[in-house]
Amino acid sequence: MATTTLTAENFDKTASGDGIVLVDFWASWCGPCRMFAPIYEEASATHEDIVFGKVDTEAEQDLAVRFDITSIPTIMAIRDGVIVFAQPGALPAESLESLIEQVRALDMDDVRSRLAKKA
Repeated sequence: MATTTLTAENFDKTASGDGIVLVDFWASWCGPCRMFAPIYEEASATHEDIVFGKVDTEAEQDLAVRFDITSIPTIMAIRDGVIVFAQPGALPAESLESLIEQVRALDMDDVRSRLAKKA
């Protein structure tokens, strides 16, 4: 599966569904973003059941502000509509694979229970 361009218009619909959505917040002028892009694209071809979204922070400044993106690239993982990971920095392929495995292994009932206790 190829990556999906996420915008203010389609972000919530894409991120709120069941399953895993990975989001790469990036910009064309960002060297680490350009280095990470092929790793992200390759992973999208390997994991066809995951939505691999990309947010161009220059074009989608409202989304960058909404998620407090202050450093790019920032990788965000959303599972079943819940943000379960967000961290700035380009990941090597092995670390991206590890992140995917960890997100897949989450007990979402436990995650929701912990979030409810914090609220």
